Amino acid sequence: MVPPSSSAPRASDPAADKALLQQVALGSGAAMREVYARCGARAFAVTLRLLPSRADAEEVLQEAFLEVWRRARDFDPARGGLETWVTTIARTRAIDRLRSLGTVSRLVEGAARQPPPVSATPTAPDEAASLGQDRARVRVALRRLPAEQREVVELAYFEGLSQREIAERTGDPLGTVKTRARLALEKLADLLGEGFDLTGD
Repeated sequence: MVPPSSSAPRASDPAADKALLQQVALGSGAAMREVYARCGARAFAVTLRLLPSRADAEEVLQEAFLEVWRRARDFDPARGGLETWVTTIARTRAIDRLRSLGTVSRLVEGAARQPPPVSATPTAPDEAASLGQDRARVRVALRRLPAEQREVVELAYFEGLSQREIAERTGDPLGTVKTRARLALEKLADLLGEGFDLTGD
């Protein structure tokens, strides 16, 4: 499956979305191509952000659309638009792949925050030690956030959810999510600038 090119998002029409997925469920290749054209770019962006390589992201994208094909009858427009439904499937598949690769804990512990390599030059020992200390500081800082603020940060960064999607996931008002995100970022900035004890809880 070729990764899709980006296109401007279109507003979902619940009745049209339902009819389109019914055609997919009946085996219509044209309907499936339309779903892919509408949702593929966003779904691929999510898998590419979560997974360690483009090859993994492309493979998971294919798995996600196979699942869309199999589960087309399950689509319920009352629970969200077509794009959100497809993207959620892709995100779930990507997280499953991370678990299978045994990389979730590594990512959560800060590897995803490390800038991508710009050359094949090995990292100097002192630079590697500094990066390790930075990741440890981030882990400690996250643990010091109130649970509800930490949840917002983790959902936004590691699952790629927007603040509106976080509100839908947690059941909290959007304004509450925005406030928690702002407070969390302010607290992280303060903690990371304090030089606090890495062994603290």
